[in-house]
Amino acid sequence: MVARLSDDCRRDRRRMVDRLRSEGIRDLAVLHAFDVVPRHLFVPEAMRHRAYALSPLPIGEGQTISSPVIHALSLELAGIEEGDRVLEVGTGSGFQTALLAALGARVYSIERLGGLSRRARRRLDALGIEATLAVGDGSEGWSEHAPYDAIIVGAAAPEMPGALLAQLADGGRLIVPVGEGLQTLYRIVRHGEEFERERITGARFVPLIREDESPGEGRGRRRHRSRADGR
Repeated sequence: MVARLSDDCRRDRRRMVDRLRSEGIRDLAVLHAFDVVPRHLFVPEAMRHRAYALSPLPIGEGQTISSPVIHALSLELAGIEEGDRVLEVGTGSGFQTALLAALGARVYSIERLGGLSRRARRRLDALGIEATLAVGDGSEGWSEHAPYDAIIVGAAAPEMPGALLAQLADGGRLIVPVGEGLQTLYRIVRHGEEFERERITGARFVPLIREDESPGEGRGRRRHRSRADGR
């Protein structure tokens, strides 16, 4: 039964990859990452039968895992190359974290909700995926590890986040949805002290949770690394 489930999931992943191609995703490295990362392990068990649909799914605590199309588009726009230092704002279930690792990035991921971050860490550890995770206010970035070759934000900021722009390396790319209600997905590229801004598409993301907007989590930033980091 386990082998049959694995075979079914493999077929479902490949169908998903074919559908991503039909949606316009062309980056072969991104498509390969989707083919090897088991999305069904990053969604609640009750949702696993829908894991490879091109749709967002609830992951608890009022949050969702984005549709594969949005993840693939964000990764393609970010132009991830092996060895890139990447900040992910919004760890969520850890699925995009795993995709970034599959692309060869050095991943730093910050999540405002401690419960989500802890569950993501357990999934990544179980799969032997290297990533450095933290609980904190992602709108402020993670200056300790800056500058970043790419920053991908998985929640909508009410305005362009200046702290994240400041943490981009020269030539770095920021992928971020901006707006309240009606949102726009942007790609920002840093050229010295200038920032090239490109509107990509309309979007619908959950709002970015700031430090003072989520009671019960405490202040400050708590850091933990997957065991695969060896630290």
